[in-house]
Amino acid sequence: QLQLVESGGGLVQPGGSLRLSCAASGFTLDYYTIGWFRQVPGKEREGVSCISSSGGSTNYAGSVKGRFTIFRDNAKNTVYLQMNSLKPEDTAVYYCARRNYFSGSCAPATFGSWGQGTQVTVSS
Repeated sequence: QLQLVESGGGLVQPGGSLRLSCAASGFTLDYYTIGWFRQVPGKEREGVSCISSSGGSTNYAGSVKGRFTIFRDNAKNTVYLQMNSLKPEDTAVYYCARRNYFSGSCAPATFGSWGQGTQVTVSS
């Protein structure tokens, strides 16, 4: 079964850090652009960050630039999202998904093979 599995979410205080993992099962991540997305109830899913298949190109939403870092370890078939200086407005369910190409956009509608998501809550 081809799927992506997110992990690493949890409860963290404002200013804290978390590292999310997106692991592939049943296929190799090497050939895909991987994106991280987040969604809160009542709002549309938004793109947070994307990384090209080689890891050489990345992009970030303006709201997380300078705080979040996306990187990948193809040997471990995993993509990570390091989240620092977390804010309450970062609270959401975070998802990862894949796409066959890299572009300057992380539009959710262009991605597929969505994982089940991992909850991130930033609260004191």
